[in-house]
Amino acid sequence: MNAYINWSGGKDASLALWQLQQEGKYDIRYLFTTLSAAHRRVSMHGVREELLDEQARQTGIELVKAWLPENASMEDYNGIMRERLSRFRAEGVRQAVFGDIFLEDLRAYRETQLAQVDMQGVFPLWKRDSAGLVREFIAAGFKAVIVCVNAKYLPASFAGRLIDASFLADLPAGVDPCGENGEFHSFVFDGPIFKAPVAFTTGETVERSYTPAGNNGSDCYKEGDNDCFRAAPAEWDTRFFFCDLLPG
Repeated sequence: MNAYINWSGGKDASLALWQLQQEGKYDIRYLFTTLSAAHRRVSMHGVREELLDEQARQTGIELVKAWLPENASMEDYNGIMRERLSRFRAEGVRQAVFGDIFLEDLRAYRETQLAQVDMQGVFPLWKRDSAGLVREFIAAGFKAVIVCVNAKYLPASFAGRLIDASFLADLPAGVDPCGENGEFHSFVFDGPIFKAPVAFTTGETVERSYTPAGNNGSDCYKEGDNDCFRAAPAEWDTRFFFCDLLPG
């Protein structure tokens, strides 16, 4: 069956892709990513477009990008996604792959949006143990670096760290080992889905605080020239540490 995978460049998407490649049931036609049109970075992760392009080149799978404008509302986001998914559907792609693990409301939202264009969701990692998944990720030979951490859960020192046994041992109690609650985001630069490693150098780590652009907190979050394009209630903790990765 023809499918595309929602591609953040992080570990969960990479592990989901690898699992499906091993099973051989789906033909993954595209990697699909949303980026900030103004800053050309992966939404929420902050990873540069050039590194995303290199990831796709090393997988041998075509990368499709959707560009999100500044101050994008959920209506804007849903409209952009619906237009892109309709184009996938017209090409015979009927399955959308996600690396989600256990967030029921997020899965319900995705399936509702997919149903509008007569597509179905595929969740290879669903309800699997987070600790087991990240150990499987490491054992398979994947390598990833932390590019964003939520200051509510982790200090700035975690930004830029590799995901390894030491990283897992240092995670505070209550932090999901896969960061499924938004505790951290990663960039995968090597592993069995790549023909060769993605070269990069580590840049500076910066702190960003975001505030609701809309009165009810339903629009994007913004500070200066930075957008994270995520709907959340006004009381949501919006302070993050980003480790910038430079193409190597």
